[in-house]
Amino acid sequence: MKYDFRTFQGDVFGGITSAVVALPVALAFGIASGLGAEAGIYGAIAVGFFASVFGGTRSQISGPTPSMTVAMAVIISAHADSSFTKALIIVVLAGLIQVLLGVLRIGRFVVYTPHVVVSGFMSGIGIIIMLIQVLPFLGAPTSPQGPMGALGDLPEALANVNMSALAIATVALVIAVFWPKRLSRMAPAPLVALVVGAVLGIFWLTGAPEIGTIPEGLPALSFEMPSGAFLLGALQPAIILALLGSVDSLLTSLVADAMTGTRHKPDKELVGQGIGNIVSGLFSGMPGAGATIGTVTNIRAGGSTPVSGVIRALFLLALLLGGGKYLEPIPHAVLAGILMKIGWDIVDWRLLLRIHRLRRDHLVIMLMTLLLTVAVDLVTAVAIGLIVAGMNHARQLKGLELDSVVSVPVLDRVFFEGEKDMEISDPLQARVGMVALRGTLTVASSRNLVSVIGADIREHEVVVFDFSEALYLDDSAAMVIEQLLDVARESSTRVIVMGLSGSVQEMIDTLEVLRKLPANRVVNRLEEARGIARELLGG
Repeated sequence: MKYDFRTFQGDVFGGITSAVVALPVALAFGIASGLGAEAGIYGAIAVGFFASVFGGTRSQISGPTPSMTVAMAVIISAHADSSFTKALIIVVLAGLIQVLLGVLRIGRFVVYTPHVVVSGFMSGIGIIIMLIQVLPFLGAPTSPQGPMGALGDLPEALANVNMSALAIATVALVIAVFWPKRLSRMAPAPLVALVVGAVLGIFWLTGAPEIGTIPEGLPALSFEMPSGAFLLGALQPAIILALLGSVDSLLTSLVADAMTGTRHKPDKELVGQGIGNIVSGLFSGMPGAGATIGTVTNIRAGGSTPVSGVIRALFLLALLLGGGKYLEPIPHAVLAGILMKIGWDIVDWRLLLRIHRLRRDHLVIMLMTLLLTVAVDLVTAVAIGLIVAGMNHARQLKGLELDSVVSVPVLDRVFFEGEKDMEISDPLQARVGMVALRGTLTVASSRNLVSVIGADIREHEVVVFDFSEALYLDDSAAMVIEQLLDVARESSTRVIVMGLSGSVQEMIDTLEVLRKLPANRVVNRLEEARGIARELLGG
């Protein structure tokens, strides 16, 4: 792609516009995560810069996102003993895992996370953000116990409402909801809400809780060598954080592709996101991912290359170096109003409004993921959601795979037609059975093969296992084939194996499945199998 002045001009405008949108959101996400407003800005700068430089999506904007914010709040309270240092180590570890996923070329598979799981935890995240922001909306401090703690503190907050905070938050929410779309390109709704709410809080409705001290200048390196025991316990939340960030980023990359007509590089994108999260964690920043709102804003404003993401990060850095003191008097309630709108938008209303049309198993997975996200934590919700979705998929796959296994008796007069030395006294006699294994056989179906096929094997004197149309066999299915051979041996049924080739034969040979079968009973064609069967039956 040719890079000229017009492209640079679009990148400059896209980067600055997306930075303006990102500033209030980064401040709000930093506070909501528990790390502080400055952590949101640090994360927007670090992840935004390095994901643009090393990532694989040309116009993507990265930074703190709702899912990473909620995950970070859970990690601080549940996995880091409320220690910021330990929490940041988990962020660094998650970044390393993302880089590893990219290096191992696993990026393309992350987006295969079932939509009902994604929908469930995204809707849960939206609900959590709204529940957590209820308290600062009323002028009360946020609860360290998360959404359930916020519900518990709600009666006291309602009894002691800070009217200034409530008014400021309401104004910010109204602006965020009703700001005309035609004006959003010139003045994004979150920025307008931030400015109006800040002016109200500073000059008229004083008394509402403020953001407070924001350190100016570059953050210092914040890292200490963790113990082995902590690293072992931190692995699970780090993996979940890495997967959430990866799914978030790659789904945003698909949105960017659809808008620009380009194709992203998923593995390179994960490496860039991982490097960004490593740097962010080392310098006290929030973890981040591809941000859909920022990416769409950047593209619509003219940004089309990674330069726009770099300009956005540098613009935020300039604000941090010289403007931190101007952000300190902003009321918490302004950010609460903005986040209420963001939380509402995150809920997957498109699927929730069609909930009555969902299949029962998909409905159960989605609602279970949503409820666990809100009531327990995001880590547990995603882990259990993926496990249940995988089991449900395996159950569906099992039926499809078993349909591709055919076990039929073959009449002697058909199987041995034209064989002069075979005397067939009974025209309905079927001493040979044919088991045809077609397509793919995996752990999903292999456990049922013994019960389904075993009974058929016992009814014949000879069984031909036909692998001519088998495409793939995993280790579980291969071991079950060995069990079927044992069933045949115990029932004195002789076995002939036909048509092994490619990866199927490689798996069979690797696990030595046929080690007890005479070598002359492994053939390539039906004519050879017929000749051996004739010999075994005394023809």
